[in-house]
Amino acid sequence: MKMLEAKDLKKSFGDNEVLKNISFEVNKGDVLAIIGPSGSGKSTLLRCITQLETVDSGEITICGDTLVKNNYDGKASYSSKKERAAIARHLGLVFQNFNLFPHFSVMRNITEAQRKVLGRSRENSEEIARKLLKKMGLESKENAYPCELSGGQQQRVSIARALALSPEILLFDEPTSALDPELTGEILKVIRELASEKMTMIVVTHEMLFAESVADRVIFMDNGYIIENGTPEEVFKKSQNERTKAFLSKY
Repeated sequence: MKMLEAKDLKKSFGDNEVLKNISFEVNKGDVLAIIGPSGSGKSTLLRCITQLETVDSGEITICGDTLVKNNYDGKASYSSKKERAAIARHLGLVFQNFNLFPHFSVMRNITEAQRKVLGRSRENSEEIARKLLKKMGLESKENAYPCELSGGQQQRVSIARALALSPEILLFDEPTSALDPELTGEILKVIRELASEKMTMIVVTHEMLFAESVADRVIFMDNGYIIENGTPEEVFKKSQNERTKAFLSKY
């Protein structure tokens, strides 16, 4: 079952075209890893999927609902504000720099959106938060504030916050890039566990071993294009593309 489908996405910032005819799909329960050099368009692609940016043209369908498609003149035409809000609830996004509210406790960081976006009661929101904190190994941190946590702990809270909204697709934008090597393993372990539970995920990452061992499919992007799209074995072991091989040789 297709959970997300993108067709011919284009996006420019002024004269800089950052997404060039991007097309791919993600099936239910799959992990898609997106790799490539900095500036290749990976994060912009995630931002377009999650409505933090808009595309200039192309089509995005999420869980069967069309977010955007081309109108008669080939330009992007978005669905209504109400439809866009409903589509956004299919997705959860984990940022590379955590984006926790510094003046909220861990508990409130996880419950705030549950109550305001989903209309859950305080008791229900807190029950869900505690289950997720236990899953993340952070049972004792519900009353702590972000400044009192390590980077790895903050990122695990941000994953719990995203999961608390019951998304059907979870997206990660370089979730370990702000962490030192010792803490990176904490986050990759969490993502591995989610993959084993068949959570549908899109992960932008520089962790090549992780992408090779956990992903069901891998996209390699460069200069706004998808250069290669295949299984980990096809991309990492059998690629015939010189640009892909040059990039991977550095790892």
